[in-house]
Amino acid sequence: MRPMAENEPMTGGCQCGSVRFRASRLGRPSICHCRMCQKAFGSFFGPFVTADHAHLEWTRGVPTLFRSSANVRRGFCNKCGTPISYHMKEHIELAIGAFDHPELLEPQIQVNYKKRLPWIDRLFDKPVLDDPELEARHAAIESWQHPDHDTDQWPPEDEA
Repeated sequence: MRPMAENEPMTGGCQCGSVRFRASRLGRPSICHCRMCQKAFGSFFGPFVTADHAHLEWTRGVPTLFRSSANVRRGFCNKCGTPISYHMKEHIELAIGAFDHPELLEPQIQVNYKKRLPWIDRLFDKPVLDDPELEARHAAIESWQHPDHDTDQWPPEDEA
């Protein structure tokens, strides 16, 4: 994949395609280890990149907001549940995994590091399961999630 030009717009959205966005002038990618992010993502940490409201456009739908604390609202798709955004006063961050090309947003910093799960530093030391049969079964799965690019309509008319 070619490197991204500085300030080049990036697109993304939820798993079902009900919420899509286009953003440029993104800030520093990070991961947050706080318990609220773990729960919001149902994962080990929350991966985010800061965004600029003036350079963020919701191109299909908007996220539903959940007030997770006195200072924070978290955006998600109310149809498929995909975590999409983190809002704090005038500040917004977007979930790295919601981008069409998350591989371009390598986290540069960890926040709430003391809250990380005790084994996270050893996570990638674990053995790798190399099972061609399992990989073939996964490759044969027909995905119904939105593709990693903008579409004029989703789902396609013949599947709606």
